[in-house]
Amino acid sequence: MKRALPPQAKVSKESKECMQECVSEFISFITSQASDRCMRENRKTLNGEDILWSMYTLGFENYAETLKIYLAKYRQLNDEIEQLLFQEPSQLTSEDIQEQFTQVYNEGSYFGEDLELSQNQANEKLQNTKTLSSLN
Repeated sequence: MKRALPPQAKVSKESKECMQECVSEFISFITSQASDRCMRENRKTLNGEDILWSMYTLGFENYAETLKIYLAKYRQLNDEIEQLLFQEPSQLTSEDIQEQFTQVYNEGSYFGEDLELSQNQANEKLQNTKTLSSLN
């Protein structure tokens, strides 16, 4: 919320709580519509496409378009990170892993926690590679 405001602007506690309530209600509204769709189709798992469909159906096309782009980038980055993490250690040097991960991470650093988890996994892989390299 603060990023959308001028640097000197202050946001009251009540305003933050109000926004949190609105966002929670919005999420519940969208998710409920998507859940109804899944039930009609005898599915138990909601996916990104269900959420997008729900947003379009309820008239939130602008948000849906933005989410569609975000979802595509998120999936692409996850695929790149998985490819990086699951390559054979003997095929990569520790510098290769660090360089590749830094490139992927910098391209998608706005994805937050999921990338932090992946960064921890990459650091673990990097450590394992260093250990394997020292044994050879």
